[in-house]
Amino acid sequence: MKEEEVNSCQIQEWYPKFKCVSIKTIIHELPESFVQYLLDDGPFVLPQSLFGEDALPRRIHNPEEEDDYQVSEGSGDESEQPPKPPSFEDLELKIKDSIQVLGGVVFPKLNWSAPKDSAWIGTTGTLQCTSFSEISLLLRSSESLVHDLCHAFDSCVDKSSSRPSKFFLALRKWYSSLRPEMEFRCFVRSKLLVAISQREVTCFYPALLEKKDNLQILIHDFFVDNVQESFELDNYTFDVYVTRDGRVKLIDFNPWGAFTLPLMFTWEELEDFERGENTMTFRIVDRQHAVRPGIKTAVPYDYLDTSLGSGWDEVLRKADRELQRQSHYSEAGA
Repeated sequence: MKEEEVNSCQIQEWYPKFKCVSIKTIIHELPESFVQYLLDDGPFVLPQSLFGEDALPRRIHNPEEEDDYQVSEGSGDESEQPPKPPSFEDLELKIKDSIQVLGGVVFPKLNWSAPKDSAWIGTTGTLQCTSFSEISLLLRSSESLVHDLCHAFDSCVDKSSSRPSKFFLALRKWYSSLRPEMEFRCFVRSKLLVAISQREVTCFYPALLEKKDNLQILIHDFFVDNVQESFELDNYTFDVYVTRDGRVKLIDFNPWGAFTLPLMFTWEELEDFERGENTMTFRIVDRQHAVRPGIKTAVPYDYLDTSLGSGWDEVLRKADRELQRQSHYSEAGA
C-alpha cells in the first residue's frame, strides 16, 4: 500500500466527486489547535461553549475524589486548579450553522474514521450529535481516531510521515431510520467488484436471505454506473447502504488491506481473486451460529463529575428524556 492510496480514501478527497450518490455531508478543515486538543492526554476538559444551554460537562472526574480538586483558600497554587477549558469559537460557529443546514442532527467523522468506539458515551448511545459540545465529547473519547491522528500511514511502503498535513471534520446528515443490516462492504480488485460482505457481522438478519440475490444486482449495478470508472484506485473497498426503495447510497471508501476490516472474508482469500478467474462472492450471516464476535472497543470512563454546576446534570437530564421517549414508544406499540 502507498500513501497515495490512503490519501484517496479521505472523505474530503472523494466526497465532492460522489456527493450526488452519497449522504449529505458538510466538511470543515480543523485548526491545528483543535487537533492538538484531541491528542491531549491530560485531564478530560471539554471546550468552552458559546452557547451555555448546549454545553456538556467541561470537566470529567470521579466525584469521590472531589477533595483532590479543591484548592484551600489562599493557597495560590495554580497547579492544583482545574484546567481552563479551551475555546474554538470560529469552529463552533461553523459547526452550529452546518448542523442547522443538515436538519439539526449529524454524526461526525474525521478524514477516514468515525468515533464509533465512543458512541456509548453519547446521550442516545449513538453517534447522533446536535451540538459542538457533543461532537467534541465523542471525538475526544475515541481511541480509534488515534489511528487517523497519528498512524494513518503506518502500513504504507513509502511512508514519509505519520499523519496528513491537514485534518477535516465531516458532518453527515443523521437518519434515524437507517437499518444496520442494509449496509455492505464491497471489495474491488483490479477495478472489478470481486466480493461483497454484510457490514454488521454481529447479527443474523433472516430477511437478508431472501433479498440477497436482488441486493447483489443492485450493488453491482451501482458500482458499474457510479464508481468503477470514477474512483482512481485499482484496489480498494467501499461501503454502501441500500434504502427501502432500492436506492444505493455510497457511505465511504477504504484502502485495500492494512487497517480495513475484511469482515466475512480474510485478506488472504480476497487477494487470491484474480481478474477473470472468479465470479463475485456475496457473503452474509446466513444462520444464527454463524454470527461473528463484535469488533468493537470501549473507552474506560472512570471520572464523572455530577456535582451541581458541572454541566453533566444537563446531559443526564437529556438522557432521561430520551429514555422516557423510548419507553413511551415501546408502551404505545405494545
